[in-house]
Amino acid sequence: MAGNDKKDGGDVSRTAEPVLQVERRDFVELVPDGRKRVQPMEGFDEIYTDIVDYIVRCTHKIWDERDIGLIYTHYTHNCVLYGTMGTIYDREDVVRDTIQRLVSLPERRGMATHVVWGGNDKDGFYTSHLVTGSGRHTQYGHYGPPTGRNFTSRTIADCMIHANKIYREWVVADQMAIIKQLGLDADAFAEKIAKRLFDKGLVAVDIGENRRMLGQYPPDAEADLSIANSDLERDTLRWLHAVWNQRMLGRIKDVYAPTCQYHGPLMVEMYGIAAVTHQTLGLIGSLPDARFSPQHICSTPCEEGGTKVAVRWILEGHHLGYGLLHELGEPTGKHVQIMGISHFHYKDGKIVDEWRVYDQLSLLMQVKLAQMADAPAARPEVSTE
Repeated sequence: MAGNDKKDGGDVSRTAEPVLQVERRDFVELVPDGRKRVQPMEGFDEIYTDIVDYIVRCTHKIWDERDIGLIYTHYTHNCVLYGTMGTIYDREDVVRDTIQRLVSLPERRGMATHVVWGGNDKDGFYTSHLVTGSGRHTQYGHYGPPTGRNFTSRTIADCMIHANKIYREWVVADQMAIIKQLGLDADAFAEKIAKRLFDKGLVAVDIGENRRMLGQYPPDAEADLSIANSDLERDTLRWLHAVWNQRMLGRIKDVYAPTCQYHGPLMVEMYGIAAVTHQTLGLIGSLPDARFSPQHICSTPCEEGGTKVAVRWILEGHHLGYGLLHELGEPTGKHVQIMGISHFHYKDGKIVDEWRVYDQLSLLMQVKLAQMADAPAARPEVSTE
């Protein structure tokens, strides 16, 4: 994306070094001192040399160095943050939420795993930032009394950024992985969150007929490719539609390498096409009427060879069957929505790695909330006078 434009960071020429990549660099190389700006970044603080430097550096400063106040210069006042447990609609609540999370896990460190990005400084950037977090539960907070236990979990944060400020963000954090490793009661924890939402008057809304099929018609014959920007992105959307919506799981063997590695929720690490197939089938098994809807896709070339592709998606359906979602118990019939993000590494035409992040704790909370809504006696009385 480097060009001959003169920006506030100086003359960015076609011979400038490329935008940073995460995989082969130690942290100090990702937040360099004295590096010249290599990408047009009009409106961004001078310290940032490209969009990867921006998202890695400011995330580290806010979360690891505790410069929480940077949120005021790095988020708009009316930013919207979509999480798996709810949505935040302003900057001050982002500050409050950040403080509360740091109170509970003060030793947590978030290590950038990779950043897939698109856009430019004029139209705005989009980043998909995979972080591997680890630490120890040492303080009282939203997880309860400290357990002293260690944990490791994955989070992917997708951000829309313009002129140094994030104005929209989607955060998919695998909170169930943390709950499990801390030895906490997932059922009780999800019920506590659901009760808090229920007491605010929130209930799950079942939209009725699933969007995967219209009436008695089969799933759409073709994928919607309107969000894609390259042939690889279009091919990705096509096979995702075939696998998830048309239930043609045999396509997995055509697009994944035999030696592929799968990095899934709950810090699952698996190998081979059979593992990817079973993880996918298992999720569909729990939500057999689910509709898979990609929301955004972007891609960047990879220094390791090939290309990395990031897809943010929604899987929406009813808990009607048995599968991977063991924590939900016997099929409840409740409507649930999964917000997930996947990163794929294509090399020599095949996927050699997939990182798939979604939060099973969010699904358990949604089932609990729907069950609370089923009990009329539990509803607060509303005066009609």
